[in-house]
Amino acid sequence: MPTYFFMPRILAIDYGKKRTGIAVSDPLKIIANGLTTVDTKELIPFLKKYFETEDVETVIIGMPKSLRNEATDATPLVEKFMQLFHATFPGRPLTAIDERYTSKMAFQTMIDAGLGKKARQNKALIDEISATILLQGYMQTL
Repeated sequence: MPTYFFMPRILAIDYGKKRTGIAVSDPLKIIANGLTTVDTKELIPFLKKYFETEDVETVIIGMPKSLRNEATDATPLVEKFMQLFHATFPGRPLTAIDERYTSKMAFQTMIDAGLGKKARQNKALIDEISATILLQGYMQTL
């Protein structure tokens, strides 16, 4: 009987006040795939359930920064969530990654893919694509 090895994945979070985009790597950590978008208030329960069924070695989260590399209005929200994450999942690695330009890149990706105007207005899809871009960029640095 063959033995299967399950390699841990990397999970990316594009945290937002209302919605949060989530992406996950393939087991070989080559390709980033959009997973879903969840209501931010449901993020911790979603992650608890996901971590029960999937092996995740690290989690990355987009850290909002201005063009001058300074904190934005959204930065404290992400920092507060990071504290909650560490309290809820002690010992699970969480790395903040610069997320500048990911939303603009996500929108451009939608245009390049030929999505119509109505699809491009889907903010949940933009959040999921942003998380995917964040994760792909992170994996390229590994």
